[in-house]
Formats: sequence, structure tokens, C-alpha cells
Amino acid sequence: MISSPDRKSKIWSVIRVSSGNFLEMYDFMVFGYYAAAIGKAFFPSGSAFVSLMLSLMTFGAGFLMRPLGALVLGAYTDRHGRRAGLLLTLAMMSVGIFSIAFMPGYATIGFVAPLLVVLGRLLQGFSAGMELGGVSVYLSEIATPGHKGFYVSWQSGSQQIAVMFAASVGVVLNSSLPLDQMERWGWRVPLLLGCIIIPFLFRLRKSLAETDEFVARKHHPGTAEIFRSLAANWRIVLVGTFMVTMTTVSFYMITAYTPTFGNSVLHLASIDSLVVTLCVGASNLFWLPIMGALSDRIGRRPLLFVCTVLMLVSAYPAMLWLVREPSFARLLALELWLSFIYASYNGAMVVFLTEIMPVEVRTSGFALAYSFATAIFGGFTPALSTYLIHISGNRAIPGLWLSFAAACGLVATVFAKPHRAPIDGPQPVALEA
Repeated sequence: MISSPDRKSKIWSVIRVSSGNFLEMYDFMVFGYYAAAIGKAFFPSGSAFVSLMLSLMTFGAGFLMRPLGALVLGAYTDRHGRRAGLLLTLAMMSVGIFSIAFMPGYATIGFVAPLLVVLGRLLQGFSAGMELGGVSVYLSEIATPGHKGFYVSWQSGSQQIAVMFAASVGVVLNSSLPLDQMERWGWRVPLLLGCIIIPFLFRLRKSLAETDEFVARKHHPGTAEIFRSLAANWRIVLVGTFMVTMTTVSFYMITAYTPTFGNSVLHLASIDSLVVTLCVGASNLFWLPIMGALSDRIGRRPLLFVCTVLMLVSAYPAMLWLVREPSFARLLALELWLSFIYASYNGAMVVFLTEIMPVEVRTSGFALAYSFATAIFGGFTPALSTYLIHISGNRAIPGLWLSFAAACGLVATVFAKPHRAPIDGPQPVALEA
């Protein structure tokens, strides 16, 4: 039984460690929501499609730096501590959001503008490569016995708060400003708000204590030792990558891509798509801790199997149903269904991923698997979906992309097998020979 002071301390630890995760996801969401306006500001073209694609490719470019960030910053964190690594990533993310929020447009400084925006995205991607892993590992190491799934679910929970906050700001702006002002300068307002809250987030994270588990370890491996261990455990990292593919593709599909899909593809009002995104964030936030706690009771694998199969068989038919008669109600219904599948899967998957990684490379291994999946599949989901619709004329084709991601998750779940009896809920696994 946890005493009241201890419970309060745990709650504040969760808030502190999740604060930077909020900033990272808030910035990514804002870029995704206003991709069309950002494209016009920094990538002007005679074709609206080309400007949008360049903007979405820039959105995806940041994810290409994640594996490198996972290696470098993950090794740093496994060597010097969870707190030190999380403070470093927050500093890098802050530089990235400032570089975009205050950057003059192409009309003012020419080619330098898009170049610096891309560099800003690359820096953000580099820092984000370790952020998710660092937060997830920290939460798993401070969790009380039997509640790892519930604790680690708040890594993703903080992302949903960012989704909701960004969507709420978008709803207010779109209700207050005409379209031409939104495209000229209104899209900068959410980024500026992100800059304003940075000092507060630093104060929260600076007060973060190191985890007892890390402090208790007598040996902290060096960078070369960490890299050798990662190479030796490449199969675990590969399986982790395929597991994360389901999460990262579905997350960016139902959050970052929804406003663009609703507005540019379904031709719904911008405010309708943002309201749907706000509801999706609330739905995710509701289901994540519930399903994380459920995975503590019934195990991770049953949820992983059920959710991947549900996504595999329902995503494309549901998307076909939406595009036949696009409406606010149908978009909301579809997104809430996908939200339920995503959050149920993710509530079990993230903690499972911390459990399959060897302790000496827990942060770097988790971060590397997550980063590969996001860089290869998830981060380019908005751009790929837009391109596939453009060349095929099939507005439901993003559903097939979701089904592919679900197949990756299903295969990975099959290959990840428990190798000993659990001690604190579902525990570390080994791969089948």
C-alpha cells in the first residue's frame, strides 16, 4: 500500500517527466495541423499540391534524424542518467520550436527560410529520437509493483494532452480569424504559445529526481559498450521496430493528418476537422491508462493480438464508408474507432517494449526501435497518404496503409515470446529461434 505522501510524489514525478514529451508532441501536431499554411509560407509554388507535399515532407524529414538521436542521446542517457538525458532533449526541442516560430517566410529571406526550417525540424527530430524512450523508461523504473502498464501509459497520455491543446488553440483561431489571416500569420500563434511555456517546462523537468533503479546499478556502460550490446540485440530492436509501426502510423494518421485529410481530401470545414482531432485526443487520453492498467492484469500479448487484428480487418472498410459520404459525424465516428484501437494497443505495447530491452541498453534500445519505426513509417504517414490519394484517386487508400502497419505489429507480437514467469506483471521476453 502506498502512503499519501509517496502517492503525491509519484504523481509529480509523472508530471515532471512527461512535460517535455508534451512540448515535443505539441510542436509536431501544430506543424501537421497547419501544413498547408506552412507550405505557402516557406515552400511557395504554383501548385497547392506541391507546396503541401514539400511541407509534409519537411514534417517527415525530422523523423529521419530520430534513429541517430536514439543512438547518440540514448547512449548518453544510459551512461549518465535518465534526468540528464531528458534535460538535454528538452533544450534541443526548445531550439527547434523557436527556429520555426520566428522564421521569416520565403517572400522575406528567400531560399534561406525553407533551409533553416528544415534544419530546425532535423534538430527536433534528433532530440525526439531519445525523448519517448527516456520518458517511457523513466516511468517504468519508478512504477509501483504490478502497475507498470498504467504508469508507462502516461508517456502517451501526455502526447494526447498536447494533441488536445493544439487542437483547442486551432479551434479558437479558426473561429476568430479569417482564412487569409490564418494563412499569413495565424499559424504562428500556436508555435509562439509553445515558446512561452518552455521556461515552465524547464522548471518542472529540472526538479526531476534520478530513478532509484538507475542509481542502484553499480555499472553504467560506456558508449562503445552500449553500441556493442545494441548490435548483439539487433533482433530485439527489429521486433520492437515492427511493434511500434502499428502505433506510430495510426497515431499520426488520426492526429497530425486528420485536419489536412478532412480539409483537403474530404472538403470539410477546417474547424470540423480540428474538433474531431480534439475529440480523438480526449478519446486517446481516456483509453490509454485504462488499457495500460488492463495489460497489468491480463498481460500485454492478448491486447496486442486483438488490436492488430481489429485494425487489419476494419481500417480500409471503415475508410471506404467515410469517403462515400463525407461528413463531420462520419469522420468523428471513424476517428474514435481508430482511436480506441490505437490506445488499446499502445497501452500495452509501450510498456512491453521497455520490458524486452536488456537493462544496460534499455533507453537506447527502446529509443532506437521507436525511432526506426517513426522514421521509416510513421513520420511520413501524412505525406505518403496524400501522395497515394493523388496518384490513385482513391480517397480511402490511407486505410490500406493502416492495415499494413497492423500486419507489422501482428507479426512482431507473434515473434516476441515470454521466456520466464512474470514477477511484476508481464516481464522481459526473448525472441523465438
